[in-house]
Amino acid sequence: MQIIDGKKLSREILDKVKSEVSLLPFTPVFCDVLVGEDPASVQYVKMKAKTAEMVGMKFHNASFPSAITIVDLIKEIKVLNKVKNMCGIIVQLPLPEHIDRQLVLDSIDSNLDVDCLGMAASAKFYNNENVVGFPTALACMAILDSLELNFKNKKVVVLGQGLLVGKPVSALLRFRGLEPVVITSKTENKDMLIKAADIIISGIGKGKYITGSMIKTGTILIDAGTSESNGGPPSGQGRASIVGDVDLESVKDVALYVSPVPGGVGPVTVAMLLNNVLQVAKNLRP
Repeated sequence: MQIIDGKKLSREILDKVKSEVSLLPFTPVFCDVLVGEDPASVQYVKMKAKTAEMVGMKFHNASFPSAITIVDLIKEIKVLNKVKNMCGIIVQLPLPEHIDRQLVLDSIDSNLDVDCLGMAASAKFYNNENVVGFPTALACMAILDSLELNFKNKKVVVLGQGLLVGKPVSALLRFRGLEPVVITSKTENKDMLIKAADIIISGIGKGKYITGSMIKTGTILIDAGTSESNGGPPSGQGRASIVGDVDLESVKDVALYVSPVPGGVGPVTVAMLLNNVLQVAKNLRP
């Protein structure tokens, strides 16, 4: 079994983004809207800010108190929509409970919605009319492409139809003329369909769900699921650690390639997000 190095692939994509950004006649601006002070969200925003600046983009800071009203937050986003050279706005999730997530996401200009979570940008994506796509789904495809295999006659199974992975990755596969087998909780003969798969893309968030006995020899596993393991880290601090949908230990003698969690789809998702910002910049050219 070969472990796919998402960090290495992420660096390769970001290097390409950086070289293309340097050729633009302006500096693209990217904004990750932060509401409140959730420590994990603050860390994610900092990491994305640092990565954006590393590839030559300008990061526009937009942090608001958790008590902000939905009316005021939407007003602020409408101001961000008009910032000069703005080429990508996302909202760091989750939002405080009193804020209607979809209303906020829909207030982002659909041309700047690089997460594709607003209804207009999402509709454009599913009609194959958007210059950008859902970053995690794009990351799954980038990982598959990096293997340089011919997928033409391969049986591709997508586990789950979630908003961020399953549904958009199924669409991306169909755009390429492939017909993925989609498995949800209601699907019959799940075991048989999984066993027949050459490629499995999973985003169900069920820790270590996929085991070696469930798959055939030589299967490619793209793991985009994350969930907390109560086992905690080896240090015994009692904190939950993050695991993927694939039980790595169990599949190591059966699978051909596996993207690990963490270090697989995650880093590539950030790279694809910033690649989305680049695509908007190339499309806008003010």
